[in-house]
Amino acid sequence: MRVGVPKEIKNHEYRVGLTPQSVAELTRLGHEVLVETKAGAAIGFSDEDYRAAGASIAASAGDVFEGAQLIVKVKEPLTQERARLRPDQTLFTYLHLAPDRPQTDELLASGATCIAYETVTDSHGRLPLLAPMSEVAGRMSIQAGANCLEKARGGRGVLLGGVPGVAPGKVVVLGGGVVGTHALAMAVGLGADVTVLDKSVDALRRLDAQYGNRITTLYSTHSAVREQVLAADLVIGGVLIPGAAAPKLITAEMVARMQEGAVLVDVAIDQGGCAETSRATTHADPIYIVDDVVHYCVANMPGAVARTSTLALNNATLPFVIALAHKGTRKALEDDLHLRHGLNVAKGRLTNASVAAAHHMEFVHLDEMVKQL
Repeated sequence: MRVGVPKEIKNHEYRVGLTPQSVAELTRLGHEVLVETKAGAAIGFSDEDYRAAGASIAASAGDVFEGAQLIVKVKEPLTQERARLRPDQTLFTYLHLAPDRPQTDELLASGATCIAYETVTDSHGRLPLLAPMSEVAGRMSIQAGANCLEKARGGRGVLLGGVPGVAPGKVVVLGGGVVGTHALAMAVGLGADVTVLDKSVDALRRLDAQYGNRITTLYSTHSAVREQVLAADLVIGGVLIPGAAAPKLITAEMVARMQEGAVLVDVAIDQGGCAETSRATTHADPIYIVDDVVHYCVANMPGAVARTSTLALNNATLPFVIALAHKGTRKALEDDLHLRHGLNVAKGRLTNASVAAAHHMEFVHLDEMVKQL
């Protein structure tokens, strides 16, 4: 199969769909790989590295899209990329369609088969292609939040770890999943006063067993969220409903009553955000202030540490890329239920129930659509 890797064009996005090592695995198996020039240059992967791995270098994104059967990216395709997709192509990348109707409509119009990293599952019901970036984003959320708490950024002027004789900052983490777990690790390491809320008692038990009295665990109710958010110096939004829009746990009224200079880092912004006041920002202009609360809502947080993120992501995605290239899209989906769960769009139809519900659209069951590919 001919696999194409275009350069990412989202604002300050330096990750790349395949590393030279991943390309070498594909070419060793007899597949052709076409990589846009300078696709990985920003993170130390030169065109010569890709050539040495067996790839051909394309002069433009248009050449990649024109020549490839399988397009492997990192972030959702932007308008000009969506216009290049064809019905005979498969797109494998993060999509996050639930909060993005324009992208959904344009992918449907393209006729392409679109498989989303974020809804691929594993045998334990987890999301193995989302997990690496959630780990990175969770850890980065504390770094970003600590920076935003500085007065020069509009924050309260609080040092998360405090100093002898001065209380540490209060960090509230909404969600005890992958993002929340890694945010906790960083916050606890800094010596912050940390509270985590989740609706899963099992998740709270796991975190309590891991951290003991270094954190506070609370069952998530509206009143508990409200009480904790209003008292927080830093709130981390790490909630997730696979494939669906994030629930709005933080209301605009709560934000209006938060402490002046408090910080909200909404890691759930890829799925629309968990606060009513959240809107997607970029690394070029990452923060804005609503009611004296600093909002950090960068939709591609792991792009800031692009080399680490790319390597971590490729570790998870490469087996699926090889399966798609080696077997073809239909056979790969037929053989692997977990990859099949990643199918969101095919032949102009939605195949993900959560995305369909978010946009009030009809969908076709995965198994039915795979038979039509």
